[in-house]
Amino acid sequence: MTGWYAERTPSRSAKAMIAVMLLALLLVAAVPVALLAAVIMMILGHVAGGLALAGGSVLAAAIAVALAGMSGMRQLRKLLSGGGFPVVRLDGSQYTDAAEPDGSDYTNLVQLDRSEYTEVR
Repeated sequence: MTGWYAERTPSRSAKAMIAVMLLALLLVAAVPVALLAAVIMMILGHVAGGLALAGGSVLAAAIAVALAGMSGMRQLRKLLSGGGFPVVRLDGSQYTDAAEPDGSDYTNLVQLDRSEYTEVR
């Protein structure tokens, strides 16, 4: 049980990525509330403050989303390049011996033999 738990626990960078993603979601969800507050401030006469609140909330949400996207892409690249995610790359010898089904129930299916197509690499 302890080996499974230790294996399933996210790393420090994964925890940071989750935190940045949650911050981005929170800031994006807060934008409509901030825009409503900015409109109310502008109606009450604080035009500069309302514009600053609207612009600041949109800017903060955009920065958080960009940061979450960058850290997510970095985490995905690290996951795919390392041994943490089992990706099997097939070369030509691993799938050429798989036989295609002879009969089919599909009426618009075109069967090709090896001489009618080439392998693209």
